[in-house]
Amino acid sequence: MDNIVLFPKTLDLYQIELTRMLETERYGEAADLLRFLLQCQGQDPRHYEEWQALLDWLISAFPKLGSDSEDAGFDHDDDDDEEALARQHVEAKLAEDQDYADKLLRTVMDKPLSEQTFLALEQLAYLDRSEVDDELIQWLTQNSLHPLLQYRVLQILKRRGTQGVISLYRRGELVNIEIEAVPLKPEDFPQSVQSVLERVGAQTQVHDPTLFYFAQELWTQFVMAVYGTMDYNSMMSEDHAVIDIWAAALHQMISDSLPGGITDEEIRGLYGITDSLRLRFEQACRSMRQFVAAGAHS
Repeated sequence: MDNIVLFPKTLDLYQIELTRMLETERYGEAADLLRFLLQCQGQDPRHYEEWQALLDWLISAFPKLGSDSEDAGFDHDDDDDEEALARQHVEAKLAEDQDYADKLLRTVMDKPLSEQTFLALEQLAYLDRSEVDDELIQWLTQNSLHPLLQYRVLQILKRRGTQGVISLYRRGELVNIEIEAVPLKPEDFPQSVQSVLERVGAQTQVHDPTLFYFAQELWTQFVMAVYGTMDYNSMMSEDHAVIDIWAAALHQMISDSLPGGITDEEIRGLYGITDSLRLRFEQACRSMRQFVAAGAHS
């Protein structure tokens, strides 16, 4: 394990996966991944500091994570226990420091974007204070934020029980988001969104399961980033051609990110992207490339 060196693009994919684990409250898996990353060699020292700080926070919030998850008897599926522990942790912090809510908000709004931003947001979900909603909405609607951060704030607002419609710019578009309708988990997205991933899975799981693993993560991140936009609305179509277009674009992006990927022409053949669909396919690829180029945390 000590000899593992991650390629830059592989590291980016692991960073996306780590963020996704935290966003979906898979804290046990996040701790395991952090331990793995800390054993890899040749990374920027800043990464190791952030990973260690994250792992330390997880262990303080969830003591069972202090050793390997299997040895500690930690149940990855025990969402109720995890949420109860997280709530207890935040309430204890608030009891010690009445300014804790404001400190969390300042961490989210005023400090450079990092994994700590997402951890502070997670804790804000458990604070029973109405001013948190008002500050988050004002910050969300009046600032230019990365689309994944925007989406995370929307999820936190939904979990806090906030209701109503918020107007904000997402990827250059003015969109209206109904907070109650925001999906909290990947499986909460409409079937047409799921069908894109199923289509890619049918082409990759047998011959290249690693590619499908990364496809799952990238697709989930991308869908959250474009939620409410014209790109997202186009995915709502049950038209098989639309599903094929987005599936081919997803396959193309992952193939470009990993060594030994197949060619554009081969991918178009796999998904039946004819000349009449070529322009829409290229538009979908361009949209996904813009998201990847922006970086998961930039």
